Amino acid sequence: MTVATQTALASTLRLSVMRLARRMRAERADTSLTLSQLAALATLDRHGPLSPGELAAHEKVQPPSMTRLLAVLETGGYVVRSPHPTDRRQVLVAASPAGLALLKEDRRRRDAWLNQRLRDLDADEIAVLHRAAGILDRLAGS
Repeated sequence: MTVATQTALASTLRLSVMRLARRMRAERADTSLTLSQLAALATLDRHGPLSPGELAAHEKVQPPSMTRLLAVLETGGYVVRSPHPTDRRQVLVAASPAGLALLKEDRRRRDAWLNQRLRDLDADEIAVLHRAAGILDRLAGS
């Protein structure tokens, strides 16, 4: 692949992923939370209880930003704090039942929207997307 071809692919892929992400955001169940707040809640769902510092590291934000973000989530009843089991100076933050319910509904709506769009594709296109999903996941994690 030439540099020009690779650059064109990068541009096309960037635009497509951004448009898809924008369209998926439109399917959000609850728009009262910011995308950063929703991402932090999803991280707690995936990883279980974390200290605010650990959560900030996962989300790649500064601890003061995470403190503000967690205050909003806690006020909304989406997270709960508990004492750290081995370090009395720290607390752990976990998704509350209300937070988990919000995530579940958010994922259900987005999955339903995308599933409906996938029904319009033929078998070859589905096979390509199946292979591409893993590749996109690897790119996102790098």
